[in-house]
Amino acid sequence: MRKPPIILAFAGSLREESYNRKLLKVAVAHAREAGATVVEVDLRDFLLPLYDGDHESAFGVPAAARQLRRLMLDCDGMLVASPEYNGSVSGVLKNTLDWCSRPAGDGAALEPYAGKPVALMAASVSAYGGVRGLGHLRAIFGKLGATVLGEEVALPLAAGAFEADGQLVVAASQQIVGKVAASLVRLASVAGRP
Repeated sequence: MRKPPIILAFAGSLREESYNRKLLKVAVAHAREAGATVVEVDLRDFLLPLYDGDHESAFGVPAAARQLRRLMLDCDGMLVASPEYNGSVSGVLKNTLDWCSRPAGDGAALEPYAGKPVALMAASVSAYGGVRGLGHLRAIFGKLGATVLGEEVALPLAAGAFEADGQLVVAASQQIVGKVAASLVRLASVAGRP
């Protein structure tokens, strides 16, 4: 019998009331309903220095990056919500992905990403829903060797998109998030361990 796929979920925002953290919670609930075991992490628990090759040469890969890299290695897929900063991904998310791509004695450099299905989402106060940043994030994960789902979530006008209980106001948005989460769980089930 195949085990439920393990999905690693995180948002590229550190702000407590981040719309992307709220969107991630909605998607995590859908992924669990679709049968996944979801490990949700807060990047505030894995704060890393800015990537610097000299720092890595002198001190090695930081413990927080090794811990997060291990979670990536152990998962069957990733669910990522990213804010759009100046038309691209957040610095904290890019830095995290860079550090976790460094070899740490646990396999090849890009092994945490290789062939892993990844679902991308963004929430933005703009009418574009973070779609420009999603394009950059798609390119980054593609370069890292991940399999990025064709479907994605771009939630516009996020300041008014959530109910007090965290659910999405618009039913169609809730359905799109559910569809993307279910697609990720299906792909991770195929790619995952028996």
